[in-house]
Amino acid sequence: METNGIMCKQKEISEMNEAVKIKFGNFFSNIPCHINDEVFETIFASAGCEIKRIISKGHQSPPNYWYDQERNEWVMVLKGAAALKFKNRKKIVEMMPGDYVQIPAHCKHRVEWTDPDVETIWLAVYY
Repeated sequence: METNGIMCKQKEISEMNEAVKIKFGNFFSNIPCHINDEVFETIFASAGCEIKRIISKGHQSPPNYWYDQERNEWVMVLKGAAALKFKNRKKIVEMMPGDYVQIPAHCKHRVEWTDPDVETIWLAVYY
């Protein structure tokens, strides 16, 4: 009888593993050749978290436009370069690969510039 119990348990675990959807990819693949507008791609989304890949090339926020987001944002530059301006700070934050910024909800900010010569690839986490 114990053997049947073990086999039954193994079958349940196997069925649970098959139900799990494994998703994988590469952040640096499928980069468009021409980027007229910034590209925002959702990589993962759940009730409390959203992860996006953002691709920019020479983009900036429109004049006098400030992002005022409902959620916190953590953003990192993986490739390229960019600069962020925060409404409550005079200093512009320049970002290179590996640099990240945590932006609290409703902290007004804007993109001053992104590298015009190479794609700037951002990893953004909203929570």
